[in-house]
Parts: sequence; C-alpha cells; structure tokens
Amino acid sequence: MTQTYHSVAIDGPAGAGKSTVARAAAKALGFVYVDTGAIYRTVGYHMDFLGIGPRDTDGVTRLIGDANIQIEYDPAGGQHMILNGSDVTEELRTPEMSKIASAISGQKVVRDYLLEMQRDVARKHSVVMDGRDIGTVVLPHADVKIFLTASPEIRARRRFEELSAKGEKTAYEQVLEDQRKRDEQDAGRKIAPLKQAKDAILLDTSDFTPEQSVEAVVRLVREKLGPL
Repeated sequence: MTQTYHSVAIDGPAGAGKSTVARAAAKALGFVYVDTGAIYRTVGYHMDFLGIGPRDTDGVTRLIGDANIQIEYDPAGGQHMILNGSDVTEELRTPEMSKIASAISGQKVVRDYLLEMQRDVARKHSVVMDGRDIGTVVLPHADVKIFLTASPEIRARRRFEELSAKGEKTAYEQVLEDQRKRDEQDAGRKIAPLKQAKDAILLDTSDFTPEQSVEAVVRLVREKLGPL
C-alpha cells in the first residue's frame, strides 16, 4: 500500500510567529516541521564564515557548491542543520543571521540550490513547512496553504520580548524599525517576493495568544484534510 503524505504551507512576514506556530501545529498533527528559514540561515552562515557578503552574487555563486547542507530530525530537538558535517543549529538564531538570511534568500542561485532539498523532505514525510514562498513556489500544490500575519507593531513586540528573554539588549523602537525594513525587503525583492498565494487562507493572529494561533492552524488543516 502506497503511503500518502500531506503538506501544509505556512507563509507570512518576519515576526508573525510562523516557526513557533508551525512547529507546534506539526507536533499536534503528527507531521514533520520543516524550518526553511534555518536552511537559508545556514547558507548565510556559511558565506559569512567565508567573508562573502549576502548580496555578493559572484561570491555566493562561486562558493555555494561548497556548502554541504543536510537536515536531520530527532523527536526531542526537532530540526538540526548540519553544515559540512557540523551541527550549526544554535549559531543561526541571532538578529545578524536573520538579516543575512533575508538578504541572501533573494539570490536566485541560493533559492535554486535549496529548492529540491525542501521538496524532497515533503516527498518523504507529511510536513508543515513555513517560509516566504512555500505556497507560491516551493510547494505550489500543498494540501493546505495558510498566510500567517499580524500587525507590524505586534510582530515587533513579540520579537522584542523574545530577544529580551534571551538576554539580548535592544530597544523596541529599533526592533520595529528593523521589522519594517525587513517587510519592505521581503515584499520588494525580485526573486520569490513575499506574497499570499491565491488559494491561501489568511490568518491574522494579532489578537491571538500563541496557543490560539496553533489551535487555529490545526483546526484549518483538519477541516481541509479530514481525519488523519
């Protein structure tokens, strides 16, 4: 009997809580959570280590083949990013790496290099995958597409609290300014800009708790797919 796999695509702007919600929803559904942002951060980390700027198209094109990237999953720790044999997962979650990833993800050579890797995971597992262009480019035939968003102020507040909890000192106003710049950059880039797929369900979580956001996503998936 052939195994049937399902795919859930969650797109949305930075700071919308996609990763947190997608990870929890995947767990509730018994699916694999694919953090595509971490994949792009891994490429950014590789280039930064080599001294290549994220907008240096020639440098990125020349050296991206040297990035041997693998994705590993474990029940306790979730997704781990392995770069040239080393687990770099913990090094990826910094504001600086976030900026680098946003810039480098606009490079066509990077998106082409990672596209098949992401699709391959969805061929082998039932997945919840989040990013900027999952429903429009990576998994255009996903069973369920959700565009998760919240107001810029709410997203900046959530990010500020997350950074503060990690002991990173920054001002809310700076986080909000960075948030708005990131939104403009993601929506305006020529390659795979952030946009809602025509068949995606818009879910604004501005007034939701994290738990309510997860419940809403799980409900939408089960309504679409039926008993799993």
